[in-house]
Amino acid sequence: MMAHVWTTVIAVLAGLLLLWLALLIALAVTRPADLRVTDLLRLLPDTVILLRRLAADPDLPRGVRIRLVLLLGYLVLPIDLIPDFIPVLGFADDAIIVAITLRSVTRRAGPAALQTHWPGTSEGLQAVRRFAGIDHTES
Repeated sequence: MMAHVWTTVIAVLAGLLLLWLALLIALAVTRPADLRVTDLLRLLPDTVILLRRLAADPDLPRGVRIRLVLLLGYLVLPIDLIPDFIPVLGFADDAIIVAITLRSVTRRAGPAALQTHWPGTSEGLQAVRRFAGIDHTES
């Protein structure tokens, strides 16, 4: 019985390790070459404000707002695949999930929604759009 418990624990830890490695690889592959991870971390406060504003916009489709609220909930959770206290890498899983969600939101709500609610500079918005894989010609 005890051996079965340890086998399960080891299997879960191995699965989390593989998922963690997959997230790191995805971050390295999807990050545009001209954007460093530290540059993206500087955009984090403006991106969180953007997400909050989009989630509160009653003109956006309900499904989009629900996705954004779920994303914001995930971002405030203290439990992550990569703990946030690990420098730079700690925010890798958050960055990937934000990029995927922004891509999804832009497809459904349109790129104008990002432009309308972005609190930072236009260069910052362009960096976020590049990281999320949103085509610049969509605006």
